[in-house]
Amino acid sequence: MSYPTPHIAATPSDFGKTVLMPGDPLRSKLIAETLLDNAVLVNNVRGVQGYTGTYHGVKVSVMASGMGMPSMGIYSRELFQDFDVDNIIRIGSAGALHSSVALRDIVLGQAACTDSNYPASFGLPGTFSPIADFSLLRLCAETAERLGQKYRVGNIVSTDCFYNDDADLPVSRQVNPLWAKMGVLAVEMEAAALYCNAARAGKRALTMCTVSDQLVTGERLTVEERQNSFTEMMKLALETAAALG
Repeated sequence: MSYPTPHIAATPSDFGKTVLMPGDPLRSKLIAETLLDNAVLVNNVRGVQGYTGTYHGVKVSVMASGMGMPSMGIYSRELFQDFDVDNIIRIGSAGALHSSVALRDIVLGQAACTDSNYPASFGLPGTFSPIADFSLLRLCAETAERLGQKYRVGNIVSTDCFYNDDADLPVSRQVNPLWAKMGVLAVEMEAAALYCNAARAGKRALTMCTVSDQLVTGERLTVEERQNSFTEMMKLALETAAALG
């Protein structure tokens, strides 16, 4: 393998075995500067900032995935297959599809439904079900309980479209009764691609999301709150990464 890759200007030794992946590069920067020790910028191609530091003495990286499954597909594929990363934990935002799921709740995606054709790119003769790695999910849930954090575990849905052609409302707001009646907790835009890539590479992945929009009640966090107030989720992800060693 020759380095850099088209999207990551680094080498495998620059990354920890576990990478946390927020969608927003500014959240990546925030985590590195406020929660990691001795964080160093290891990638900044196209402004997708990646940092590596330590947490409780364990080498951990954090790098943005960008928005949507094509972007997550690129970065998670290269990290898994080219940079020898073993675990990717997506730390993102989501819209709640049930009234019982509140703003700032943490949702752990046990599986990811999708309206995307991303799974079709693997040429399977049927429908693939993208799921989280159970050992990583269990460790994260146990870590949340140790920290005294409330969390929900269940199905989420990864959508390709934030808006559709018929209205100015987000498409997730329009279709949420259909997903909710099947027990889907929340909607986001990256998990299914991450889970597919992890399965193909034989690696481990988990998506955790803080609820930024309550699509039943219409409540939502501001842009500033999305960027800065996901402290519990960030700590949960880092404590999980540290437990992996």
